[in-house]
Amino acid sequence: MPDTSTGTRRPGLSARLKLTISYAGFVVVCGAVLLVVVWFFLLRFVPDNDQGLLGISPNRYLLSRIFGKAAAVAMVFLVLFGLLGGWLLAGRMLAPLAPISDAARLAANGSLSHRIRLPGKADEFRELSDVFDTMLEKLESHVGEQQRFAANASHELRTPLAISQSLLDVARQDPSKVDGELIDRLHTASRRAIDLTEALLLLSRGDRGTFTRAPVDLSLIAEEAAETLLPFAEQRKVAIEVTGEPATTTGSAELMLRMITNLVQNGIVHNLPAGGTVTVHTEPQHQACVVRVENTGQRLPEELVPTLTEPFQRGTERVRADGHAGVGLGLAIVHSIVRAHDGALDLVALPEGGLRVTIRLPGAVS
Repeated sequence: MPDTSTGTRRPGLSARLKLTISYAGFVVVCGAVLLVVVWFFLLRFVPDNDQGLLGISPNRYLLSRIFGKAAAVAMVFLVLFGLLGGWLLAGRMLAPLAPISDAARLAANGSLSHRIRLPGKADEFRELSDVFDTMLEKLESHVGEQQRFAANASHELRTPLAISQSLLDVARQDPSKVDGELIDRLHTASRRAIDLTEALLLLSRGDRGTFTRAPVDLSLIAEEAAETLLPFAEQRKVAIEVTGEPATTTGSAELMLRMITNLVQNGIVHNLPAGGTVTVHTEPQHQACVVRVENTGQRLPEELVPTLTEPFQRGTERVRADGHAGVGLGLAIVHSIVRAHDGALDLVALPEGGLRVTIRLPGAVS
């Protein structure tokens, strides 16, 4: 396979020069065709004798010599005109590519904030410019999100690791202080680091979309998630209700289970005061599958709802089943899984308190 990298390409003609040659060649061919038409359909009917109109004798031989010189001059003019006009026309036509190339060069050097915003009416170049601007905007947003995610992940991981390091230093300096409380604290810090690492790996897996797709009945997944979290819900005096009809989509059953489990668990931990309900409803709807998880609880500010799917964003104080604080990736993982399955996620703060999460996924093709 030939190397197509920029530094190893063989030099060739520029697009402007190719267009110039094409324009000039087209003009010359048109001129040559016109001259041939004049020769065969006009001059050949001129009589080749000395008799002419009113005593004048413009015979074929004389006209051929005059026409031949004029035709040669005309062809030279057409070549020069075609080259010059083609060069100017090609430059004018290719001018919009310059800012697009500059923007691409800046993006290759790491600057994603530049936008082309090519003026003028809609055409192929303006469409390319608009698509390129949209791509740069999405790339800038994605890179910024990844940078914030990396910074937050580093900060979140640093805390349990620093705690573990401090506890180990205490145990190392004075082994007699190693008791059950220190071991429990060390176990808690290690468990938090492990949970965060597993959540980060799951979030990355969802973002990449590297999973095997198969038909999945969301109603069965919802029942499994509810059954798994039932002891936790009973501990917090929260009722779990699963309703609806079978709804089959295509995707990863493991990721779907994590998605609904996270939603139900969030609904349980945010049911304050205790004694509320979490409702999971599934239904097929217009060639799609809908999962709706709704919980009672405290009222959420409207401005907080759009940020809940961001990594490490905590709506209220989170407490896991084991009594430890969550890592703030529950809804971020849900959003990532939904996006990987070509679905849509909608969060609505309920006026009476609590949150309604609606997930719409493509239905399985029968």
